[in-house]
Amino acid sequence: MQTHDIQTQDIADAHFMQQAVRLAWRGLGATAANPAVGCVIVDTHGAVAGIGWTQAGGRPHAETEALKHAGDAARGGTAYVTLEPCAHTGKTGPCADALVAAGISKVFYALEDPDPRVAGRGAEKLRQAGIRVHQGLLAAEALQVTAGFLVRVRDSRPYVTLKLAVSKNGFMRTPEGESSRITGSLSRGYGHMLRATHDAIITGRGTLETDDPGLDCRLPGMTARSPLPVVMSRHGLFPANSKLAARAKTAPVILACEQHGALTENVELCRIDTLHPKDVLIDLAARGINRVLLESGPQLAAAFLNDQMVDEIALFTAAHEVAMTGESDISRMGLNPTDLEQNFECSARMIFGSDSFSLWRRRSEKEA
Repeated sequence: MQTHDIQTQDIADAHFMQQAVRLAWRGLGATAANPAVGCVIVDTHGAVAGIGWTQAGGRPHAETEALKHAGDAARGGTAYVTLEPCAHTGKTGPCADALVAAGISKVFYALEDPDPRVAGRGAEKLRQAGIRVHQGLLAAEALQVTAGFLVRVRDSRPYVTLKLAVSKNGFMRTPEGESSRITGSLSRGYGHMLRATHDAIITGRGTLETDDPGLDCRLPGMTARSPLPVVMSRHGLFPANSKLAARAKTAPVILACEQHGALTENVELCRIDTLHPKDVLIDLAARGINRVLLESGPQLAAAFLNDQMVDEIALFTAAHEVAMTGESDISRMGLNPTDLEQNFECSARMIFGSDSFSLWRRRSEKEA
């Protein structure tokens, strides 16, 4: 094959894997304990024959969906998958076996699955069946959508996104105590999208009492994607007339505390000896939670940051200042520009009306 042909094929492979990554994002926040995976099946003529992503609840898997859509066109074709195909039998058969049975001739996967039931075994199954296997294509892109699952399996805790909405001078509230009026409606809408892509959402008792948040996703057509609400309250106090208390009548709500307090009916109690961020996250990981959104006041946010339990920061900044004096909330959390850039790297910037948005991912120990 000429060099030009090789380069053309490399571009095509990257294109199809990019499609698989985009498909994986569709399932994020709705796949239970399973990873959000995307898969594209390309036939022998180089045309897309089937696509799939992990369905609600974690099944069917992406490969199963893509093969179903591809049908006989999968035979001799190529599969592009964001995560190594599974090799174990759970409620469904191994995806590696399904790819073999479909007659796939080549598989590209972006990331190795760290689950000890897989961890290279899926790729080995494919190779033993005579399938050509390639690992690592667009691994960095796939990592962004798979990070929650990888962190839970590796570190026994979920991936944590800290969501902050601050004024230009770094405060989270107006002088009247309002937090919802710091940023505009477009920013708030994107904040609801963030809720939809996380499995659980954590707040503190102070925020619950001050703001009475619903902690749900209210975007049209996405209300079913609301995350599991978790309230951290050291003494187990929970306002009985709050929106979350009402929500607990029809959907799960968790109260994480150290002591038994005045518990609200239908709210599940999670008692932890010491209410540290890591202990709460370990409990959530045991429940199969991959991704957590932290929406709290500066005190609880600082506790997560100080314990290095924040993996990324979704920062909404208004164009206006508020008439507040003293140390800003951003400063109290240790997120002044210098400190922020030392520990986190900006991976995305957007504009929502007059507000600016930036996404910061924690640097590795080598980068920090």
